[in-house]
Amino acid sequence: MVAPLEVPLDLPQPPTITHESPKDYIVDPRENIVIRCEAKGKPHPSFSWTRNGTHFDIDKDPKVNMKPHSGTLVIDISGKDKAEAYEGVYQCTAHNEHGTAVSNNIVVRQSRSPLWSKESNPPFVVQEGASLVLKCRPPAGLPPPVIFWMDNNFQRLSLSRRVSQGLNGDLYFSNVEMSDSRSDYICYARFPRTQTIQQKQPITVRVVNMDAINETWPGFLNETDFFGDGQTEERRPSFQVPSGPSSSMMVLRGQLLEMECIAEGLPTPEITWSKVSGELPSNRATYLNFHKTLRIAVVTEADSGQYRCTAKNTLGSIHHVITVTVKAAPYWIEAPQNLVLAPREKGQLICRASGNPKPSVSWFMDGLPIHNAPEDSRRKVEGDTIMFEDVVSGSSAVYQCNASNEHGYLLANAFVNVLSEPPRMLTPPNKVYQVIMNQQAALECYSFGSPIPKITWFKENHTNAALEGDPYIFYDNGTLVIPVAQATNSGKYTCVALNMLGKSDNHVHLEVKEPTRILKQPEYKVVQRNRDVVFECPVKHDPSLIPTMIWLKDNGELPDDERFVVDSDSLTITKVTESDAGTYTCIMNTTLDQDSASADLRVVEQPDPPSDLELTDQKPRSVQLTWIPGDDHNSPIKRFLIQYEDSLHDRGSWHNLTEVPGTTTTAHLKLSPFVHYKFRVMALNDVGYSLPSPSSRHYKTRAAAPDVNPTGVEGLGTQPDNLVIHWKPLTGLQSNGPGLQYVVCWRQKYVDEDWHSVKVANVSKFTVQGTPTFTPYEVKVQAVNEHGSGPEPLPVTAYSGEDLPKAAPDNVQVQVINSTLAHVHWESVPLSSVRGHLKGYKVYYSRKGSLHNHSPHHSEQQVLTFSGNRTHGKLPGLHPFSRYALNVRVYNGRGEGPASSDEDFETPEGVPGHPAFLRVVNPSLDSLTLEWGPPHDRNGRLTGYTLKYQPVNNSNELGPLKEVTVAANETSFTLPNLKYSTRYKFYFNAKTQKGPGPTITQEAVTVIDEAMASRQVDIATQGWFIGLMCAIALLILVLLIVCFIKRNKGGKYPVKEKEDAHADPEIQPMKDEDCTFGEYSDHDDHKPLRGSRTPSNGTVKRDDSDDSLVDYGDGGDGQFNEDGSFIGQYSGRKERDTAECIESSEAPSPVNAMNSFV
Repeated sequence: MVAPLEVPLDLPQPPTITHESPKDYIVDPRENIVIRCEAKGKPHPSFSWTRNGTHFDIDKDPKVNMKPHSGTLVIDISGKDKAEAYEGVYQCTAHNEHGTAVSNNIVVRQSRSPLWSKESNPPFVVQEGASLVLKCRPPAGLPPPVIFWMDNNFQRLSLSRRVSQGLNGDLYFSNVEMSDSRSDYICYARFPRTQTIQQKQPITVRVVNMDAINETWPGFLNETDFFGDGQTEERRPSFQVPSGPSSSMMVLRGQLLEMECIAEGLPTPEITWSKVSGELPSNRATYLNFHKTLRIAVVTEADSGQYRCTAKNTLGSIHHVITVTVKAAPYWIEAPQNLVLAPREKGQLICRASGNPKPSVSWFMDGLPIHNAPEDSRRKVEGDTIMFEDVVSGSSAVYQCNASNEHGYLLANAFVNVLSEPPRMLTPPNKVYQVIMNQQAALECYSFGSPIPKITWFKENHTNAALEGDPYIFYDNGTLVIPVAQATNSGKYTCVALNMLGKSDNHVHLEVKEPTRILKQPEYKVVQRNRDVVFECPVKHDPSLIPTMIWLKDNGELPDDERFVVDSDSLTITKVTESDAGTYTCIMNTTLDQDSASADLRVVEQPDPPSDLELTDQKPRSVQLTWIPGDDHNSPIKRFLIQYEDSLHDRGSWHNLTEVPGTTTTAHLKLSPFVHYKFRVMALNDVGYSLPSPSSRHYKTRAAAPDVNPTGVEGLGTQPDNLVIHWKPLTGLQSNGPGLQYVVCWRQKYVDEDWHSVKVANVSKFTVQGTPTFTPYEVKVQAVNEHGSGPEPLPVTAYSGEDLPKAAPDNVQVQVINSTLAHVHWESVPLSSVRGHLKGYKVYYSRKGSLHNHSPHHSEQQVLTFSGNRTHGKLPGLHPFSRYALNVRVYNGRGEGPASSDEDFETPEGVPGHPAFLRVVNPSLDSLTLEWGPPHDRNGRLTGYTLKYQPVNNSNELGPLKEVTVAANETSFTLPNLKYSTRYKFYFNAKTQKGPGPTITQEAVTVIDEAMASRQVDIATQGWFIGLMCAIALLILVLLIVCFIKRNKGGKYPVKEKEDAHADPEIQPMKDEDCTFGEYSDHDDHKPLRGSRTPSNGTVKRDDSDDSLVDYGDGGDGQFNEDGSFIGQYSGRKERDTAECIESSEAPSPVNAMNSFV
């Protein structure tokens, strides 16, 4: 953050060199020589030059001109003059009244590209396998030329580990091959400054073997250079360059270090590098020329040491150690800087440099050695430092520091300018700085003054106190740095520059912006060709910054293709092709920052089919198949499927033969005789199978005897007197030759007799007739063809045909376990009577009827099968209290034998089924009558019924449970002494001696108690209640009169004649809308008042409606509450929400009133 001191150009100052030509200046001889020297100062300096240490008078040479207001020389070399006439060492001097500055010594040399010296290159005849070096020896140029080898067609020669080019340009062969013979090995030298290329005469190389050398030996001795002595054999490595076991080299600090080791040997050696005491600098070390060159960039002192190169092949290895010494031309530790002092101030110039060897430091003043300058007590020189004290006006000067050693020098100019100036701001006013949050913010406050002003920073709305401490960092040049800027750091800042002569201030503004961030990186995509792919790249950025989204492919622009569609936060590629594969990067740029993210696109598809199928290593029963894989289209091949076609037996059909891994391209195929093979290969990757490859040529195998016999041989009779022998026939691939037949052999087992045989073809079974029933036989089937028989088959056991069993099971017994389960026993039938494979026994049983009524009942016969040679079984699911009959039969593969004699048995009683029905009839006030039907399934003799019941209240809570026993011959029962108007729940089941059966339930309600209604009327005769009811009736009457008057005032009130007949206001209907009497209609004649009690026949009895509820009887829709009160309600018109209408519509019945308060 510390910049060199800049003095405004409107103030007096000594000269400062701003531009100059490099120290080593090589010029093009075809162009004018321009030696640059630019300087600034006040007043503007004048310029002069020295050449080779003496004054160069440019006025005397018309070819030399100096540019106006500059010290730059332009030397015109057109015409007869050459650039070499102006070679030399030049130095520029810039001078004004305040001092003198000098440039470096500029060594001017002309670029040279000399011609190749003429030479004769005899042919090189070299034995095959020997080593060879072709010398280039280019002419020395300035700068050195670039060397390369080409042929007559200007094609670069192919280099490899075996053939390589050294740093000196020579061409090295570790061992030669016959293909190295050619007559156009040409070395070229390109001179970069003159852009010229020189070529060496072509070199001929002839590689021969020993036989050719022996035949033409005399000619070789006369006209060629011969390399090699005797038969070339494999040999250990040896170094062609460098020579010997060790060498050394020196390199300067900061330069490029290149070491090379080139070895010869057979086989070609490999080169490796290591540092003897330390590690190679991995970030600066690179290997070139097939590891034969080790390059280390920007060498440091730490790179000194020993480096070992090793050449190794199968016969051995050899080492060479290179000792590297790093020296250093002088380099700056601290270069002197311009110094501005006010009168009576003090200061110092420091010139500190290092190098190897250590450089010496010399001081100059205005271009002259400082010891030749006038004595000044205010100036003191101490080694690499000059100290100034109590300076005065007019003592300004330019001081030069020269640090040099044997490898070079450094020269620096630094002036001391004595000025008295108040502060002035050099930074533009009201400059706006924009930074991204969490990044560094640097606010500049460049100023000038003498004495050097002190800089103080303030922030608006910061209590007018100077800024100090965290998070601020202050630099000597006035710069304020906020290392990690936050939004709270935004605002207006003021910097104040102050010295003894005055002050100056400046305002700057800081804006801290939100960073640009990619919220979600695009994802790696694997897409099949011709499909679409979308890369998403959502971004968040500061709203005040204008973002720009760009997409790159492989760090370059997207292809100019309409398939690439760029949206605000995504990239879509339609119909992807293989050329679209690559790395896609989304970059969001703003004026302050950017963010980027990348994702790879891999375009895959099914692999291309393999090609170039070739059959090798052909044997009678095997062949080697090789192929060249097709393009895997970016999805590695997982395996290859090899298929074959047998054009002899199954032309046109391809069959799978074997699979091999995707990393191999060869398969050893096992083959069958007498097959005309054609092969093809399919490749499989993650996308799928390729198309089949072109088929191979035909490969026919010779016929042979069968290798295998038919499988699946078995014998089974279909009739009692035959034996059918079956087998699975051989395939055409298994036949091994023409004329395939089968030799079928059989003989009776356990009988000493010869094999019977028959030869058949094109069948898979043979029937032997006239066999005894169910007799074991040994059978075998052997394959034969025109070339012999298959292996001897092993016999298998088979049985001739079965017949129906001829005996029935004896001694059948039944043991009854319980009412639904019985156990059956029998004696097994002799196996000789089974006449076949004993499959098992079948039990046939049927229900004859119930023991209850002794009536016959023939149910459908049922069968239970017991597999194997069983002698017992269980019969589940029987009906209790029933008669059954059963018999047992044996069965084999042919069918069932005769039935045993029937065995009868009876099942004991069981629990009965549920009653057929249960209903309640004739409900009364305190009793209910139940009727039921006997169970359909009595399962025994009924002993009675059990009736349980309990009351249920309105909240469905159950009361105490009571139980009643009813005789078996009853079908109804009346429960007395029940509670009126109560719901009861009944549980009813039948029972036998075995116990009760399942229960059925029913519910019923007793009727209401009329005495309760009478007691409610009696309550209405009490004095307090009569008075209350009278008050309510009077209030209702007054309301009716008021409504009537209001109605008459509002218009005509129509009334039907029936109104006169029913003058009682209690039964007169009223309109809901306005609480007035409405018009009568036929529909309304018989509509009861809301809240009234209406008998079931729909009539209203005014005389006794308030005294008794007897007329309601058992009919109607009335309901009773728990205390027997009637809670049914009849409704006429739809009720309104007006409370007044509801209240006035209630009839003033004492019963109603009572019910409303009870």
